[in-house]
Amino acid sequence: MEIRILGHNMKVDAPLEEYARKKLERLDHYLPNIADVRVELSQEHTRYGDNLSVAQITLRHERGAILRAQESLQGDSEAALNAALDKIHRQIERFKGKRSRKGREKFTATLEEVNAAEIIPGSELANEATDTDELNAVIVRRKDVSVIPMNEDEAIQQMELLGHTFFMFMNSDTNSINVIYKRRIGGYGVLVPQLG
Repeated sequence: MEIRILGHNMKVDAPLEEYARKKLERLDHYLPNIADVRVELSQEHTRYGDNLSVAQITLRHERGAILRAQESLQGDSEAALNAALDKIHRQIERFKGKRSRKGREKFTATLEEVNAAEIIPGSELANEATDTDELNAVIVRRKDVSVIPMNEDEAIQQMELLGHTFFMFMNSDTNSINVIYKRRIGGYGVLVPQLG
């Protein structure tokens, strides 16, 4: 398992990197066959004077599934990293608990992986917290997204696994970029770009 730790608007010093690596190396105990883990740590300045520490963890499984968690907290980067790790643990539990029809194994843990994995401490007590952030009209973040060819059912599974309400993917049936989203009234929708 390859671990990459990056800092934005901050320098990741040796003690912080060592702390992060120690915590992240345990992920392989909870979910075998992790290809790589990428951690982005940053400091964001708020207009209220307090700085936010942000930690985003992106985990890629060998079969292509992606788990991602982000947490923003006032305080140090270690606290934000621990909160993001709690979220990624819940996503690993969801990933291990999913069972799917034949042909869609990419986004589910195999029985061997589930049996080889350790139980995440306190996983049954973890509650998903929802944060409401202030909306600004200014773009404050731009993100490169790697798209993986998949069909619409696989995109729905990946979106649910990430805990998002939308997901951009390369539709393997049409060879075009699509966005799948969860509708408020139930069901899913697909955005298919058309040149106008």
